[in-house]
Amino acid sequence: MPYSEQTVQSVRPWSDKTFSFTLTRPQDFSFENGEFVTIGLKREGKLVARAYSIVSPADRDYLEFLSIHVPDGPLTSQLVHIRPGDSVWVNSKTTGTLTLHHVLPGRTLYLLATGTGLAPFMSLIRDPECYARFETVVLVHSVRTVAELAYRDEIEAMDRPQLHYVPTVTREPFPTPERGADLFRSGVLSLRLGLPAPDPGRDRVMICGNPAMTRELARYLKDAGWTPTNHRGVGAFTTEVAFVVHHE
Repeated sequence: MPYSEQTVQSVRPWSDKTFSFTLTRPQDFSFENGEFVTIGLKREGKLVARAYSIVSPADRDYLEFLSIHVPDGPLTSQLVHIRPGDSVWVNSKTTGTLTLHHVLPGRTLYLLATGTGLAPFMSLIRDPECYARFETVVLVHSVRTVAELAYRDEIEAMDRPQLHYVPTVTREPFPTPERGADLFRSGVLSLRLGLPAPDPGRDRVMICGNPAMTRELARYLKDAGWTPTNHRGVGAFTTEVAFVVHHE
């Protein structure tokens, strides 16, 4: 049986569209930070499941997830109602392309996220290994409303001098109103942070979130000489293609 029944420990709403929750961790469940797993709910004996990146780092004894709420989504419309003590089914197999092993080591690691695409990067920035492999880590989180800046207080309180956190809000007044993708491409991001211009030979990029943004940035990076990680080898940037299922 690839799925095991796990118990909801806590639920935290962030905005009317986003919430996070923690589950008990299955015995012998192992994963790499940045990976995702399929989780689901049973309705009338049938399992409705979707892929979710794991927010909690691999050394925790629980599993944490960040979800969007789509009113008519087959899973999220039900998942938004879970409470502590409820059951969620978790697959035993994890996978994903946003782990530290999916990019070459380098100088600066850029983590570019929109919405709930922040999830895998939360496990990475909580991992000491991330700071051992890179001199600087830049996390850009772009959302529409301030409430959707999940984990903002925790990130800002992290005692990690190597970490630069850049939240951006596009639909409400905010100090940084630009889209993260635009900040990166224009060179304004590195300029504001006092970092050298992104260099495909020395720096690395991970992208997760809105499928259109992911495609747009991947195309830009390829055209600018960045090598993607694929079946032929580990490169300078990687994207999470499976992420689109988060939005159902």
